[in-house]
Amino acid sequence: MKLLILDAGHCLSLALAREAGRRLDTRLVIEAASWVSPERLDQIAPDAVIVPPLSSPLSLAPAEVTAHAGAVEACLDACLSRDVALVWCVSDQLYEAGYNEPIDEHLVPEPRDASLRRLVQTGDRIRAEYHRHLIVRLGPLFALEGSHAWLGQLIDSLVAGDSVRAAEDVIFCPTSADAVALALIGMLQQLGCGVRTWGAYHLAGTEPVSAFGFTSVVRTQLATHLEGRGEALTLGEVKALNHHHDAKLHRVLNCRRVLEVFGVHQKPWRLEVERMLDAWCLTRDEPGADGQGGTA
Repeated sequence: MKLLILDAGHCLSLALAREAGRRLDTRLVIEAASWVSPERLDQIAPDAVIVPPLSSPLSLAPAEVTAHAGAVEACLDACLSRDVALVWCVSDQLYEAGYNEPIDEHLVPEPRDASLRRLVQTGDRIRAEYHRHLIVRLGPLFALEGSHAWLGQLIDSLVAGDSVRAAEDVIFCPTSADAVALALIGMLQQLGCGVRTWGAYHLAGTEPVSAFGFTSVVRTQLATHLEGRGEALTLGEVKALNHHHDAKLHRVLNCRRVLEVFGVHQKPWRLEVERMLDAWCLTRDEPGADGQGGTA
């Protein structure tokens, strides 16, 4: 199976590259561009095109969100013309107002924000015009490296002693980029073997938590890792923000369908954070790193 991955520096693109590197059944072509032309598809001849998500579209300028939607639609046109499967990963922020219950796939987002509505329009067009698609809605992505990585930037801020402000009243399920990469390749392998269950799927980590709760856990685990290495660092503090004063906003994805159809289990985000912190500590032992094992 050959996959074309767009937006080369995205944390999900890097995670897909790592996962494909461990397999013999998957080849990747990674492009820096955010869209692909029919002619480029002719040259590469991929089985599917994967478009990584805008991880926090609510915090981006409207022009950036609109540009992303336009790029996805250009990919749709190219994939339609060459009968290549399209995979578009989307932030859970499209469910702007949240729901009291876990959100099922059949609930199409209806955001108030004009930029988010533009992304929904793109999703509507994909569903209406092309059956060979996966729209994969994700919880907030985290990884150590790449754009939209969150965890790597968070660790850098804490280690630098900077205060980190995080929302306490928005509840979601943080999602490991590595777990998403593993799931996407597995899903596409099954689809390539004759399964015909295209459509929208939800994929997130287990255990709903606020950004404040997630950040606090990262700080605690980071402190434990550093203490275990004998490093005495004063980490930055975590401060709570509250945007919804009347009640907490729940944006929790129901991931039952991806389990029932493809056998994909949600990864516990706490275990994924711990694993990534182990990897981060190893990089501090490399020559040229800033930790005790390297030279600054």
